[in-house]
Amino acid sequence: MKILVVGAGAVGGYLGGRLVQAGRDVTFLVRPKRARVINGRGLRIVGLGEETTLHPHTILANEITSTFDLVLVSVKAAALRSAMDDFAPAVGPDTLILPVLNGMRHVDELAERFGERRVLGGVVVVSTTLDADGDILRLADVQSLTYGSRSGPPPDQLVGMLGGAGFETRLAADIIGEMWAKWVYIAATGAVTCLMRGTVGEVASTPGGVEFARAVVAECAAVAEAAGHPVPQEALDGTRQTVTAPHSSLTSSAYRDLIRDRPVEVEEIFGDLVRRARQLGAPVPLLSLVTLNLRVYQGRRA
Repeated sequence: MKILVVGAGAVGGYLGGRLVQAGRDVTFLVRPKRARVINGRGLRIVGLGEETTLHPHTILANEITSTFDLVLVSVKAAALRSAMDDFAPAVGPDTLILPVLNGMRHVDELAERFGERRVLGGVVVVSTTLDADGDILRLADVQSLTYGSRSGPPPDQLVGMLGGAGFETRLAADIIGEMWAKWVYIAATGAVTCLMRGTVGEVASTPGGVEFARAVVAECAAVAEAAGHPVPQEALDGTRQTVTAPHSSLTSSAYRDLIRDRPVEVEEIFGDLVRRARQLGAPVPLLSLVTLNLRVYQGRRA
């Protein structure tokens, strides 16, 4: 079965790289600049004692000549619309689309373009980033992919396609609930680190920091519950413990983008959550504040 990975950054490059290592038929759809890096020095996964160099097949948008069984979408949210135009020729009658973006808004956009039936839900947990050389740098030993059907029968054919590739995979019965739980986690860690401009440990070890972080988690969880997808208590406790650990060096991907003067997924992670909260009547003053803060940052960059 043929897999098209859209994007070869910190997430798509890592998952796709592991699938290549496992012998799967993988092609990366990339921009010309990224293609030059991969074709020149290879797709490299480094960090935590690993130095892996792979030489996968890459194509540009105008080079797609056939359809694929699975399209794994891993671009940043701001690039989603152009990415849909790029990979549209790869979508055939039986193609499944598995996005692993943050938040929920991307699912609506993909379903509107390609149809409800073929667009799955996905949650990826990895701790990676692109370093200055364009290598995929592992920051922590966590890697998992949870996926499932948002409507209709479960995509059982993906079990053999994605399983046994060096990262944990799980077919979820309630993938929307899983996506909400992930959204609460990334919004909480993102709000704490971006608004306070520091690591989790720096915030938690400052007077008032723990109370602030707990209040952020409570707001995020309240939106999920109002939307009909309450976060399971164990997962919620885990998120609360994560953002209040006093010696943690953890940061969010949004914070890492922020301090590097890169675009931040403001609307997808925070803005859309605030919008839904207001529609549902859930008060979110802290989430509104971080959204305003990061919108100002984005406006300054523009």
